[in-house]
Amino acid sequence: MKRDSTALRRLHFVNALFAQATGRDLYLAEQIRAAIALSVTELQARAVAAGAAPPDEETAFNAAAAELLARLFARHPRHGFYHWDAALTLASPTPLFTRAEIMTGLRRLAGYREATLLVTNLRRALVPPGRRATARRQRDYEEALALIRDLAAARTAASTELHLLFL
Repeated sequence: MKRDSTALRRLHFVNALFAQATGRDLYLAEQIRAAIALSVTELQARAVAAGAAPPDEETAFNAAAAELLARLFARHPRHGFYHWDAALTLASPTPLFTRAEIMTGLRRLAGYREATLLVTNLRRALVPPGRRATARRQRDYEEALALIRDLAAARTAASTELHLLFL
């Protein structure tokens, strides 16, 4: 059951993330999801063969999807793209560093009429897997989401279509 719900959640995520490329066609989105899942499986197998610990499946899937999306938008010079992985450092999900990273991203996207700001692993950074989702951690996560949304709304020109995605 968990496996099916994870695949379905990822399918919806890929369908939304790659809508520009797939035209919201679920069949094409499933092909992309399956390809990303296969590359993650191969990455984990290579890590095990090399004697290293395999990367977390969810983190590896998100990273592979973000990299593929960056490649897609690199082909479209009129569409800006910025990706922030909140789990890169321990300090990343704090309000000060969150604000700094989002402001950096919004500055890079300022010259585009259409842009995508992708934030990955924010929940994972603030509510780590295997740890209890305490009221404080949940509140910190909600506050971080609100901060990012507010910054994007306040610092984006009205003529810009900004796609704000959280993964």
